[in-house]
Amino acid sequence: MPISTPFKKVPALLLAVALVAGAAGAARAFAADDAPSDADWQSWTANANVTDTASLQRGARDFVGYCLGCHSLKYERWSRLAQDLHIPEALLVKDLIPPGETPAGYIISPMIESDAEKWFGKAPPDLSLMARARGNDYLYQYLKTFYVDSARATGANNMAFPQSAMPDIVAPLEGLKVAVYKNVGTRGADGQMATEQVFDHFKQIAPGSMTPQQFDQFVHDVVNFLDYVGDPQRAMRHAMGVWVVLFLLVFTWLAWLLKREFWKDVK
Repeated sequence: MPISTPFKKVPALLLAVALVAGAAGAARAFAADDAPSDADWQSWTANANVTDTASLQRGARDFVGYCLGCHSLKYERWSRLAQDLHIPEALLVKDLIPPGETPAGYIISPMIESDAEKWFGKAPPDLSLMARARGNDYLYQYLKTFYVDSARATGANNMAFPQSAMPDIVAPLEGLKVAVYKNVGTRGADGQMATEQVFDHFKQIAPGSMTPQQFDQFVHDVVNFLDYVGDPQRAMRHAMGVWVVLFLLVFTWLAWLLKREFWKDVK
């Protein structure tokens, strides 16, 4: 009995489904292999965007909650922050400004410098220009590479800034992790083989209150906020630059028309 036309299409349909499934599986495998590893932490990027107002608002909230106790932003006023980030003054006073401060004041840490030097060995730096001085990616890598180190007085160390005096204040959010090293054979200048310990990955030993995705967003928002603080005029300057370029193009066109009119009788 001959096979009807609809059934002749079944093998082709099955083949198409198999190809699509195989392609999707290969894509997932490629994505997993292509995902950044801990060993490549120096290539991690912050992807800061100072036009993302929601991220900047979250970053301001998290900076006040986790950083302002030690670090100041001495070149930024609370009122300027509220204006640029579209934060109502009532909400600013209620949730962000410490008691006793006013919107007209600068964002100053309440920590006394002499106490900070006694507790940490040095006073925590002002972070107003830290993003411009060290770069957004450095700050992002710094906040994501704390690990447990019992040899340190703070109990923690950092890959981006070894022997940092800053304690791991993000540990309650991220959790605790240790650095795992592997032995790698190297050949010295004399031709002799030697073994060197190279960082391989982080191992989680205690969970935090956030998932890895939530913690990554937290760090991104804080770095994004510090990037804004380093140059509060940037977003406005970029927006105005588009109109300036358009004006120059129109002015050039008008100048060309005027020149053509003046010189039309010149042979």
